[in-house]
Amino acid sequence: MERIDMMKRVAITAALVTALAGCSTVKGWFAGKDAEAKKAAEPAELVDFQATAHPRKLWSTGLGDGERRIGARQAPAIADGRVYAAASEGSVYALDLQTGKQLWVHKTDKDEELRLVGGPGAGDGLVVVGSLGGDVIALDANDGQERWRAKVSSEVIAPPSVGQNLVFVRSNDGRLTAFDAASGERRWFNEHELPSLTVRGNAPLALGPGVLFSGNDDGTLTALAMQDGRVLWEQAVGLPEGRSELERMADVDGAPVLEGNTLYVGSFKSRTIAIDGPSGRPLWQSDHGGAGDMGVTSGNLVVSTAAGSVYSLDKTNGVASWSQPALARRSLTGPAVQGDYAVVGDFDGYLHWLRLDNGEFAARERVGRKPVKGRLQVADGILVVQNTTGELTAFRLD
Repeated sequence: MERIDMMKRVAITAALVTALAGCSTVKGWFAGKDAEAKKAAEPAELVDFQATAHPRKLWSTGLGDGERRIGARQAPAIADGRVYAAASEGSVYALDLQTGKQLWVHKTDKDEELRLVGGPGAGDGLVVVGSLGGDVIALDANDGQERWRAKVSSEVIAPPSVGQNLVFVRSNDGRLTAFDAASGERRWFNEHELPSLTVRGNAPLALGPGVLFSGNDDGTLTALAMQDGRVLWEQAVGLPEGRSELERMADVDGAPVLEGNTLYVGSFKSRTIAIDGPSGRPLWQSDHGGAGDMGVTSGNLVVSTAAGSVYSLDKTNGVASWSQPALARRSLTGPAVQGDYAVVGDFDGYLHWLRLDNGEFAARERVGRKPVKGRLQVADGILVVQNTTGELTAFRLD
């Protein structure tokens, strides 16, 4: 009997060891799958290549505290050979585009605690910035002296637009307000209903002769009369389709591009369309695109998708001539065009130059270890970039 009991105990122990080993094996299976899934969700590793372009850093300067995690995609404005940039703690700077030399700085009162992340926008002798508290401040572009102040109904995280004696401010509650450029007096406002869930950020506006084009968080593009804010037409760019609010996000967060009578605009729904400006009639659409800005050449549009691919699209029909998928999941900015190259920034502070003829990598530079999220600006052949810590850097191609 004792022998039988001992044999039972040995059998039970062996069974437990086998079961535990089996659990370990099953756990290993799932751990392997989890590791694969985690790796698949990570940003793509940067690939080596032979550089064919040679960006040279012209200058770099710190503006103080940057936007950090606010998500405003803060970027400079360039006009008349000057770079205008805002620091989130309340300062606005004017710098020489060629040298980075500081021409003037406007500092708001420390007691006001203004977080200037909306802008700047520049034009018609003005530099205009907006704050997280809904403040709008217009400065003289020559010397930085304050011209006027106004207030809007919500935070301003998109750069104001200046043109045709008006200043247009988009606030984060979907309201668009027009101010007199000389006095700051409010002329009109227009409200656009917001969906429940949107991408953080607002589209810069595009100005046409007597018409203002506004990309909206519900995936539409609206044309408004500049003088009174009347809606002239509205066209869907990205359709808010899907079961969940997350799936339905279709924001237009990049600046519409107006060339002649044609508008080009993209949506978070990975869609780019061309629209006849006077009528709002769609001309073509492509399933490649994103919510950010697009680079423009004489014959093509360069777009980056939310997934991290870059495409070149023919302006006449939207057909892709090339794609570059090697920057997947790197949270790319919208592209800018510098010479014969398209440039995008990423979450890790890298800038990537791609050849316009085939999309191959041509150069790579780093502007710090923090993300580049704002618009990449190019003027007079010089690329100017602002990262989330407020570092402003300029590059020229040799």
